[in-house]
Amino acid sequence: MSVPTLAADRSVCPPLPVLGRDVRVPLVTGGEVTYAALDYAASAPALQRVWDDVAAYAPYYGSVHRGAGYLSQLSTDLFENSRAEVAAFLGCRPDDQVVFTRSTTDSLNLLAAALPAGCRVFVFETEHHAALLPWERRADVTVTYLDAPRSPREAVETLERALADREPYGPALVCVTAASNVTGELWPVRELAAAAHAHGARIVVDAAQLAPHHPVDVAELDADWIAFSGHKLYAPFGAGVLAGRPDWLQGAAPYLAGGGATRQVARGADGGVRVDWHDTVARHEAGSPNVIGAYAIASACKALTEAGFETLVERERRLIEAVRAGLAEVPEVRVLSLFGDDAPRVGVLAFTVDGWNSSHFAAALSAEYGIGVRDGLFCAHPLVRLLLGGAPDAPGECGAPDGGNLNAIRVSFGAGTPDEHVARFVSAVRELVRDGARWSYRTVGGRCVPA
Repeated sequence: MSVPTLAADRSVCPPLPVLGRDVRVPLVTGGEVTYAALDYAASAPALQRVWDDVAAYAPYYGSVHRGAGYLSQLSTDLFENSRAEVAAFLGCRPDDQVVFTRSTTDSLNLLAAALPAGCRVFVFETEHHAALLPWERRADVTVTYLDAPRSPREAVETLERALADREPYGPALVCVTAASNVTGELWPVRELAAAAHAHGARIVVDAAQLAPHHPVDVAELDADWIAFSGHKLYAPFGAGVLAGRPDWLQGAAPYLAGGGATRQVARGADGGVRVDWHDTVARHEAGSPNVIGAYAIASACKALTEAGFETLVERERRLIEAVRAGLAEVPEVRVLSLFGDDAPRVGVLAFTVDGWNSSHFAAALSAEYGIGVRDGLFCAHPLVRLLLGGAPDAPGECGAPDGGNLNAIRVSFGAGTPDEHVARFVSAVRELVRDGARWSYRTVGGRCVPA
């Protein structure tokens, strides 16, 4: 069974068509401009290809794993074929399972719930909160937070020492990002995985920022699990993935209790119920599954593969160089980096501007130039505060005269970003620093907005 889908167009060159590419937004200085979405690290716009595929399926929507009717059977096939498409995109091993979740956060919380009792978790303080926080919710799990390394080599050495010194020498899990959501820097995942396995530990990789920019191969990385989110991979509808080894997941209680996770439920002689849980991926996919979300992810995986990651990576490298070269011409700008200026990275850069409050600067980019970036601590508070030199916990006021850079600004882009948007961003930064904002701004409800 199949539904109509958009035919593959291998001739399409980046930037890949995305929704919203022609949206016009008003400027406080008058007139309108095409919106430059440069906040891909938060949520990337949906690929037009993904939207068209979902629209083609919508009339055929039906319940999954629950109906005998034609549309239910078709939707079930679509859902399971999407699982296979994601497995192929990630280079999964034959025994790996692909579990559909709501997001990277949900995926890592699912894995945290499945850890064996007594497990030791090792996580760098540089992680996104989605990877930093789930583990301590288990009272029978011990978490060790590792200091931020200043080079890939130091990261591996820090992990090796921590794993070698652990007591007792039982089950252990390492959680690490593949690409930082703050600096965009690539982490030495292969080497960290080798270190983990050499010391009898497993590793889960937060690939939320890597998967939209680079090919991800579970087997090549030798990762035990990979987690990522659809909304960062040009797919809407709030779905995510946890892919990897099945044993800890099969041995754990279901993440959610409910229909779909069970083989059989019966009343017991004691008046309660007896439950026979699935030991397949269904064990952790209770409830009606998000078939549209899963299909959107699969469509995005297919679109990126067909576009050719080699082409996408090379173009993004050129965009990164253009942004870095442009910012380097502005002495007041400081690009944040953990591993150094020459570290390879994806299209994510965070920076501060001397004499400017970061919220004020980001608001001016939006209101006066139609450019959407992000300011703040990017759900990676320990890392950003470290890179800012140990800034206080309290956020700065929007109009702080001395800049008060207690936050940073982040620009991020990818396969759907037009060259013109990057050029406009660099030009806008230069103009703002040289001429100042043309409007005044104030804080309303925690947000910096035109006064």
